[in-house]
This record gives sequence, C-alpha cells and structure tokens, in this order.
Amino acid sequence: MHVVMFGDQHAESLGGAQVSMRLQRRFLEKAGHIVTMVAPAMHGPRARAEAADPVYVDLPSIPITADREYSMTWPGRRTDRRLDAAMARRPPVDVVHIQGDFWGAFIGVRYAERHGLPIVHTMHNRLDVGIEATTPFPKTVLRVLNAWQRRALGARAGAAVDERGHDGWAYLRRFGVRAAAITAPSTHFARRLEANGVVPGARSSPAAAAVDVIWNGIDDDALDEVLATAPAGRAPGLPRFVWLGRMSPEKRLIPFLEALAASDIEAEVEIIGGGGQLRAARRLVEKLRPRATVIFAGRMPYARTLGRIAAADAVVQTSIGFETQGMTIFEAASLGTPAVVSDPDLAAELGTGFWAVGDGVTPDPSIAALADALRGAASDISAGAPRVPDPTIRERFRQSSRTAAMVEVYDRVTA
Repeated sequence: MHVVMFGDQHAESLGGAQVSMRLQRRFLEKAGHIVTMVAPAMHGPRARAEAADPVYVDLPSIPITADREYSMTWPGRRTDRRLDAAMARRPPVDVVHIQGDFWGAFIGVRYAERHGLPIVHTMHNRLDVGIEATTPFPKTVLRVLNAWQRRALGARAGAAVDERGHDGWAYLRRFGVRAAAITAPSTHFARRLEANGVVPGARSSPAAAAVDVIWNGIDDDALDEVLATAPAGRAPGLPRFVWLGRMSPEKRLIPFLEALAASDIEAEVEIIGGGGQLRAARRLVEKLRPRATVIFAGRMPYARTLGRIAAADAVVQTSIGFETQGMTIFEAASLGTPAVVSDPDLAAELGTGFWAVGDGVTPDPSIAALADALRGAASDISAGAPRVPDPTIRERFRQSSRTAAMVEVYDRVTA
C-alpha cells in the first residue's frame, strides 16, 4: 500500500518522533510498501541533501528556532494546492498516517478529508505538559492553539467535541474524532488518552481497540551490529553515564547538571544531542564545576548513538510527565544498559533495570532526589552490582515487529 506520513518537523531533524518516522519508513519499504513523507522543508546546511530524497515532499517553510533546526509550514489553501500538485505525480494513496500535533497534523487532516482517505494518528506528545514547560503563559497558548485548530480544520458534522474545551485534551480530541485509528507508543499514554476521551471517531470496527499501543522500535540492523561488537563485560574505570536528547526545558538537562554537581560523584558523563539550551548547559558546567567529567558530544548518527549507549554504564532519563515512551531507556535496555529514571510512568513500563528518582511512585522533580539516585547508581556500578534490564525488551522492541503491528492497523482501517 501507499502510506503518506505527515509530521510537524522534517524526519531528518532532531527528535525521537523523527527517528521513529525514519525507521518506520525504512521497514515499510523493506516490506514492499510505498512511503511518502510530508513536512516543512529544512533550513541550514543539511537542507539541500535531504531535499534530494524522492520520498520527501518538502513544503515551503520558515525556521522557528535560532539554530534553524525546526521550521513551520502554514496550513491553508495555498499549502493544500502545493501538496495536491506534488501528490498528483505519485501513486494513489491508501492511508494517511499523521505523526504530528500542530501544523503537520492540520495539513494531514485537511489532505485526508479532501481525498476521502482514512487517518491513522500516532499521538507522540503530552501536549499540556510540553506547552507548560516551554511557554510563559501556557493557558493562553492553549486557547490560541485550540482556536487555530478549529479554524484550520473546520467543524465536523455531528461532532460536538469539536466545539468543547480549550485545554490540551480538547485539542487532541478534535484530532481523534477525525481518525479511523489512534496509536500511542506506550500503555500508560494510551490509557491516559482514553481517560480523557481521545479516541477514534471513525473507528474501523466496533471490536477495534480504542487506542492501539504500538511502541516505537529500534533498528534491527543497527541493534545487531552494536551487539556484535560490544564488549562482553564492563571495562574498568569510573562509572560512565549518558544523557541524550533534545536540549529543551521539558527534557530537564539543566536540573540534571545541577544534580550532577550536587551529587559530588566521580564519573564520566557524556551529553549527546543539541538544542536551545546547549549554551546555558555549557555555562552551567563551567560555573558549578562538578566533580564528574562532562563532555558535550553534540549530535550523532543513530548507529553511533546506540554504540555510545552500549558503552555506558547507565543512561539518565530526566523528563517528567512529558515523554509518552521515553525511547532512550528502551534502547538502553535492549543493549543491556540500565537507566536512572525520573518519570514513574516510564519506570513502570520498563519493569526492571533502573534506579528510580525519589520513591518511584510519585514524580519527584527535586535536585536532591536526582542527586541521590545518581549517587546510588554510581555506587552500585563501582561495586560491580548494577541493575539488570529485562532481557525480553530486546526482541519486543525491534522495528520489524513494530512495523508489522502498524501494518495490521493500516489493513484494518483500509478494509
């Protein structure tokens, strides 16, 4: 079948959802399907190289971050015409898969409804938590966002939910009523969506699950390559921690560095990724001068990142409430690397192989609790008694199995 994916950001930009989309594309193509990926065009030095990939339909955009990593396309009739012209040169579409929450989702819904196509919507983000963490007036932002959504999508006949509410859940419900299926990358997020009425309004069959749980996967080939070359045991030396992700407030890199200094542990810490808080993070390390050695490694290719996770003694996950899956800790578990986990929801999904921040039941954002967890992890690692991840995660999270599960959803909504 021909699957068209819509994202808020280009799949080659930095972010967990983008990594997931790239993997889905590759494994769908390996299974014989056709994939088209629609997103705002990239800016900066990598833009020309990515534009040459025929899978991408790059829509006119403007950069929205200082580092030009992220961009925005305005949803409207001009964009609709541009998209329809590009899609007219491609094979007929079977299903629209939306993997965005903002302009990419608006554009995708408009395209699907113009052409009478079923929508599968993967909800990647806790919208309310993310906006509260990144904007100074979150309630005002949500009101504006809801109004923009209603204007961009219009009212859906017979769906009173379209006109109800101004919070993050009301916003997601308006996408839900337009979808034939909704998927979520974790059980806890799926249940939270259902509890807040975010369920498909065009459900393909009465027996279909309200929200399908389909975890984001790990590249089979890259995983096997890293496992084949990883050392059999831990190399001697100081405990090695890795923090990786987008450097933005909801990821809580700054609190991690503050906790690292407060913990006074002797360790090697590698920070992988980039984003708007990079300069602030560097300045904070210079100011606090933690006992641990901190290295800012920048962005890395996917396979190399997996290699750094495999070489670490623990991955540190610091966001709370925002992550709907927290992919890094599952990548770590697949490679046999335990994690320090701040979010109890993510810890519960992981099952074993982690050090909890706080009591492990109630989220604890304090610097002291994170510092305690880092001290405990460093002590266990130095003593040769680290936590051990669930060995079944390695097979359950392979992208090949996740793609097969998603194809079952595609088959259901197109039947």
